[in-house]
Amino acid sequence: MKRYRQTLDEILRQLSVVNTSWRDDHADAVIQRLQQIPQKAAYTRDDLLQLLGIEHIPESAKPKAYFEAGLTAVRLFLDLSKDELTAQLREQLGGTLGITRARQDPNGVCEALEALGILDRMAATINTPVSWSDLLTERLKGGRGSAIKGQRRGRYLEDFVEQLLIRVFGEGAYDARCRFSGATGTSTEKADFAIPSKDDPGILIEAKAYGATGSKQTDVLGDITRIVNEKRDDTQFLLVTDGITWRDRTSDLNKLVTLQNQGKIARIYTQSMTDQLEADLRQLKDEHGL
Repeated sequence: MKRYRQTLDEILRQLSVVNTSWRDDHADAVIQRLQQIPQKAAYTRDDLLQLLGIEHIPESAKPKAYFEAGLTAVRLFLDLSKDELTAQLREQLGGTLGITRARQDPNGVCEALEALGILDRMAATINTPVSWSDLLTERLKGGRGSAIKGQRRGRYLEDFVEQLLIRVFGEGAYDARCRFSGATGTSTEKADFAIPSKDDPGILIEAKAYGATGSKQTDVLGDITRIVNEKRDDTQFLLVTDGITWRDRTSDLNKLVTLQNQGKIARIYTQSMTDQLEADLRQLKDEHGL
């Protein structure tokens, strides 16, 4: 593979947004449940039992997932985080709440939630002269959704790299999301991809996508540094990263560029450098006889 000396400005020009959706299957299930609630002036325990899905579950639904979607809907009405609701229910119930507990003692569970004001909060929220389902959807998006989006952003870039690896090397010709054997053979470190295997990698690839500021970018530096320190000197290490938030953390990005200039990272790529990444992978495949 050709040697490169990259610059900070070069990488900054190549950065782009990593687009992902904040919704997953659980979020979709919660939104569907919210939209099924009838609008009434007041709500009763029967409505709460229906929302939680304790007594009546559609045949096509998985009981645990159906219950958890209902419980998340309850949490949104109460405007509590998952940890806050868990703590308050523990005081009310003397333990945690899951589908087994709900089935064993549905009235006790309802009493605990009613003590937190769930029925009044349902009535107040639903009868507020705004689109209440949109309001609760925004709460879901701002809480759980932001975490999901961050997770998906990282996984999206990993999947992007993996598709290239399959195209160049073939399926099963690498280890993914593994711990590779280090230079001494007595310790390991995490990497997204090790080629041809984690036991004796000739090529390592790490995919890092971020849309957050602060410590997340610093975490990238730590992860990359550990790989650099653990790998053999003759192991080619490629870094794939993206996300325009790097423009607000140029000092951290410049540290990665410095590692590249020192030869500790062979090359840094972004999504807009797909052709260069594929070409380099094909050259590395030939050089390593893979």
